[in-house]
This record gives sequence, C-alpha cells and structure tokens, in this order.
Amino acid sequence: MSNLILIIIGSALINNVVLNQFLGICSFLGVSKQIKASASLGGAVIFVITIASAVANLLYTFLLAPYGLDYMKTIVFILVIAALVQIVEMFLKKTSPGIYKSLGIFLPLITTNCAVLGVALTNVQNEYNFIESVLAGFGTAVGFTLAIVLLASIRTRIVEKDLPAPFRGAPIVLIAAALMSIAFMGFSQLSL
Repeated sequence: MSNLILIIIGSALINNVVLNQFLGICSFLGVSKQIKASASLGGAVIFVITIASAVANLLYTFLLAPYGLDYMKTIVFILVIAALVQIVEMFLKKTSPGIYKSLGIFLPLITTNCAVLGVALTNVQNEYNFIESVLAGFGTAVGFTLAIVLLASIRTRIVEKDLPAPFRGAPIVLIAAALMSIAFMGFSQLSL
C-alpha cells in the first residue's frame, strides 16, 4: 500500500511532469492565463491521462508484449490518447460550451501533449502493473493540474502589477514557471 502512495506522490510532486520533466509545456503556458480554464484543462488531463494509462497498460500487457509488437507501442498509445481526447472534446462541447470555447485549441492539443504519451511510455519502462500504471497516471495528471492552476493564479496577480517593460508578457511568465520549478525541486527530498 505504501508503494502505491509513493507512486502517486512521486508522480505528482517529485517527478512533476511539467516542472521536473518539462513535458506538456505548450498547454501549461498557453492555458494558464485564467484559473477556470486551467482547472478545466487540468480536469480533462486527469481524465485522459488516467484512462490512457489504464488502456495503454492493458494493450501493452495483453497484446503488444505477448505478440512481440513492442515497437508499435508509441503509435498505439497515440491512437488511444487521440480517441480519449475526442471523447472529452465532444463531452465538453455538449455540456459546457463556455469551458470548451475558453480552452480553444489547447483541448485538441492534449492529443499531442507529450506529457500524456510520456506517462504511458514511462509506465511501460518502469514495468508498472495495471494498478501502478493507473495511479502513476492519476498522480501525474494531478501534478500537472496543480502546476497549471498555481501558474494561473500567479499570472492573475502578475497582470495587476506594474512591471518594467522588458519583463511584461512571456518573460515574467517564464520566470514565474522557473521559480515554481525550483520550488518543486524541494520535494525531491521526499524520495526514499
């Protein structure tokens, strides 16, 4: 049981997909202008990464590995992710048009978000079983959501401040993200 908790904490905080592994930076920087849009994208990412981790593990364990098709894992995982993103996109378009519109192009970009594919491939590389894969995916997605919501809340405060011209816009956002990354490095002391 403690191993499973460590997988979740390690995935969310210690090996944060955005702030430690630097995967998924495009949507992290692009959507983090508003807290509501960031939280919505985070929810979509939690759904997609968790389900993709489960499906990828099943496909790898029962289809790809036994038949010697390991070399196809990247293509198969991308197809699984694309299908899941389409489901999320259709759901949001139907139930929450405002959120769907605020996410804009970044919702379909979850398909090409390297964080989602990175989790599935890392789970295979770490030889996680089904439960470990799902928990690692969930922990990673929670870490992504935590990071993007934190950056969004920082960005809403930065906009209100009087900054020197060279720091306005993208430079101050990158500085804030870098400082967040340094702060998350403190969690590395939690690893056993």
